[in-house]
Amino acid sequence: MEYIFTLKYQLADHDSDMDALVERLGAAGCDDALVGVGQPGRLALEFSREADSAEEAVRTALVDVKSAVPSARLIEASPDLVGLTDVADIVGVSRQAMRKLMLAHRVTFPMPVHEGSASIWHLAEVLDWLKARGGYQIDVGILEAAKVALQVNITKEAIRHPVRDHGDMERLTA
Repeated sequence: MEYIFTLKYQLADHDSDMDALVERLGAAGCDDALVGVGQPGRLALEFSREADSAEEAVRTALVDVKSAVPSARLIEASPDLVGLTDVADIVGVSRQAMRKLMLAHRVTFPMPVHEGSASIWHLAEVLDWLKARGGYQIDVGILEAAKVALQVNITKEAIRHPVRDHGDMERLTA
């Protein structure tokens, strides 16, 4: 199956030659990715990778990028963090319909990661919720990629911000 996902990286100063970087990425197996280098010091790779599972597709892409650019630091894997408009586009409904659905099911609709004028959710959680409700066309590849991207981002953040004593914090935030 083909999985589409994006990996965004922060580059080291010595990785500023974009032509050489693109060549190294291609040689390392990232020839199935569109390379975006619009922002200095950043690299975005949109993969369209064939694999037996989304986990395999993302894992092999992470390995390939690390072998080509060892100093690159992962910023984010996507699809993961989304607004209602993003979800509406993926599911094929209007933003207004998605907002109405969210407001009508406040108790069961997934909790946002960030709530404010622009709230953000984990795509995998919203798609799972919609799938359980029925009546929506949920692309299995997107759902699987979203679940893997969520796990990659959680793992990355846990490494970046280790928690020493979970006890009190777990009880207070559950």
